[in-house]
Amino acid sequence: MPTADKILTLETLIKRRQDWKDQKVVFTNGCFDILHLGHVDYLEKAASKGDKLIVALNRDASVSKLKGPNRPVNNEHARARIVAALSFVDVVVFFSEDTPLSLIKQLIPDILVKGSDYKISNIVGADIVMENGGKVETIELVDGYSTTNIINKINQ
Repeated sequence: MPTADKILTLETLIKRRQDWKDQKVVFTNGCFDILHLGHVDYLEKAASKGDKLIVALNRDASVSKLKGPNRPVNNEHARARIVAALSFVDVVVFFSEDTPLSLIKQLIPDILVKGSDYKISNIVGADIVMENGGKVETIELVDGYSTTNIINKINQ
């Protein structure tokens, strides 16, 4: 499947989610600005927890708000295509809000995943997923890999 075909609008994804009602759907989110080993390892582990992986990607304005005025390095279209190119990612969807709470409420994933730098009690949407019979899990991160570290290394 062409990578661009894996990037869906929320409306299309809601319909797709209905088609996947008998499959275990995993949801995660992030900026994924400069894709690196830490991202690939994290997303691969997330995908292994279910049958389908949805990656919610922060829009450019959201990344700038979270990470600063010089971010993102790669625009949202480029970031989405790169994430979609990973064979274990089934869908990429954008969100503009500070958090993906609205997406989580509409999609009700079976498993919500974040990195181990989060406590489950602090994961946005965890309560919604658990109230609907789903699970919330954290994934151990690969030490030493972050977009910020890569940018700092380039700037040195």
